[in-house]
This record gives sequence, C-alpha cells and structure tokens, in this order.
Amino acid sequence: MAYKIPLFNLNFDEREAQAAYDTIMSGWISTGPKNAELEGLFRDLWGVKHAVSMTNCTDALHVACMVCGFGPGDEVICPSLTFAASCNCIRYVGATPVFADIVGPDHINIDPEDIRRKITPKTKGIVVVHMAGFPARMDEIMAIAREFGLKVVEDACHGPLSEYKGKKLGTIGDCAAFSFFSNKNISTGEGGMFITNDDEMERKARLIRSHGMTTMSYQRASGHATSYDITCLGYNFRMDDIRASIAIEQLKKLPGDLETRIQVRKHYLDRLAGVKGIAIPFADNEEFVSNYIFPIVLLDSNRDRRDRIRDFIHAKGVQTSVHYPAAHRFSTYQELGAVLPQTEYVTDNEITLPMYAALTEQEVDYVCDTLCEALKTIG
Repeated sequence: MAYKIPLFNLNFDEREAQAAYDTIMSGWISTGPKNAELEGLFRDLWGVKHAVSMTNCTDALHVACMVCGFGPGDEVICPSLTFAASCNCIRYVGATPVFADIVGPDHINIDPEDIRRKITPKTKGIVVVHMAGFPARMDEIMAIAREFGLKVVEDACHGPLSEYKGKKLGTIGDCAAFSFFSNKNISTGEGGMFITNDDEMERKARLIRSHGMTTMSYQRASGHATSYDITCLGYNFRMDDIRASIAIEQLKKLPGDLETRIQVRKHYLDRLAGVKGIAIPFADNEEFVSNYIFPIVLLDSNRDRRDRIRDFIHAKGVQTSVHYPAAHRFSTYQELGAVLPQTEYVTDNEITLPMYAALTEQEVDYVCDTLCEALKTIG
C-alpha cells in the first residue's frame, strides 16, 4: 500500500544525479579518485587516521573481524538485537558469536554487565552495535576490553557523526564499520566504510578489500605503478566511484540533515511524554546523535498485541517497522542456545515510527495521535 507517512524518505536531489553523471562522463567509474575523496572526507569529519571505502557495511564488518585477528576457536561477544550482519561477520572468519543481552526497554544497546558474564578463556573480542544511532555504554565496555585484552569492533551503521562524551562513534573501539544502504543517513543504495587509527589494521584492510593486491587499477592506469603482487587472500570489497560520488554529496548534506532530525525527535518526545504503556529508548540522551530511527517499546505487552497495534497504525496510512527480529532466534543461530530475556521482550514489543528530516510537526502529530488511538483501541 502507499503510505500517507512512510517510514523514511530518500534525501536525494539533482546533486546526487549530477555527481553520478559527472563520474560516468569522467571515464573512470571503478575504485579511483572519488573513493579517495570520500575517504578523505571521512578522515576529516571523524578525526581518524584511516578510512577505507567498502562495498557495504557487511564487508566492512567482515574486514574488521579479519584485521582484529578473530578466527576458528575464538568467541566474540555481540548483541542479538541487531541486523544479522553484526553476528554473521563473526562466523565469516570461523569464530563463534556469543550473544549478550541488552540493558532493557529504556536502553536497547548491549549490556556491559552481560558482556562480562559471557567472557570465557576463548573470548577474543566484542562487536558493539549503536542502536538507532545512540551510543552504547562505551566507557564500561572499553574498560572490560582492556581488562581482558579484547578487541572492540563498533558497528556504527546507525550512527554517522553520533557522539559519546565528545567522541564520534566509531572512533572509540579498535575499528568501526559504517553503512550506506538505501535507508541509512548516508545512502548510496549499497556501500560502506571501515575506519581505524591503527596503521597495521588499515594496511591489512586495503589489501583484503582488493584481492590482496599491492596496487589498484587506478594507480596502474595513472602511471603510478605498472605491476602488483598478491600478498594475502583477499576479496573484492571495492566500492565503485559512481557510488562514492553519491556518498560525497550525501556526506555534505549530513550535518544539516542531522540537525533537523534533532528537532523532529524533540517534537516526538514532547508529544509522547506522559503517554502510558510505552518506553522510548534513550529518551534521556542529550548528546549529538544521528537519530537514524525512532523506536518505541510497548510495556506489559506481547508480540500479538504489538502486531495488532502496527496493523491499526498501517490502516491509518502510517508505515512502521521492527528493529530487529532477534538474531539468536533465527534457525542458523538457535543451536547456540542463547537466553536473552530483555532482548526477547524488546524484539516482540518494539515499533519503529517514521523518522526523517523532512517530517513536519503536523505529520509527527498525526503519527503520535494515531499511536495513541491504537493504544486506546487495541487495549
């Protein structure tokens, strides 16, 4: 159905179209100067030493696990309330994901206390997901990592330019991954970025990204190299320059887009303050964040009631979603036997409401009025 108010909108205009056209007409469309420009913008905006563009965030996470040295026999702790890529990447390198619970309906990020409980002699790292663009409790997580000598990968796909105590998400752990999927704050359809301050991680990431080759096609075509060696088993995780040129335009828009999203979220919070029967995760957060999505969690509820409320809201022309089905419940992960009561409650009772910069106050009012009507009608 066509929704009166969709879940998100694509923040594209003639600038992205012109950038893609110019790149096509330049005669170089594979990984080249536009990727280098995009990586430079990331280094500058995030204040990191290294940024390596990738085909998508999943590949960036795969690379992160590889350069952190995770492998067969290792355990890596991660949340289950996330898209499957956050745990699949652990399996790609032969390690075992160990699911930790979230804090609860008010803070739906991984629980540092449960991380500590899940550590064994086999534990080699932690994958942290900053849900909805809001920071996990990184001080506690990094203290645990230092205590046990663990690597920390930040899955920051929801949080471009989000901050934690003045630090950009993605700059706190050992390395991080960002997503440019179609519904993300930075969108190119598919695409991603790997960042780190570690020189050796960056060197390995660049090799892995392109078949382990010591030089890229653009370097050879530009006369900067005439041959190459293959020094490790790599993959084809390269982003093309067409998508990189689109990402550059998206990145230019990002600060203004995020400022507007702050106002949209503020209006949501004002309208939903005092509404009984719901929790708004991170409602007390005062740091600068991306506001990628706007989740709510129904209290004293169950999955059937949540789904009926969503159906009611959809019938009124408002699109919603669920972030996310719990990964540990998927068939491929059930054998691990994870028991995560907070995650299971939230995944059964979370509703994601529309969130994007172009939402008007009147549209937010309509969404909130519709939600309140649904809560009253469904009971």
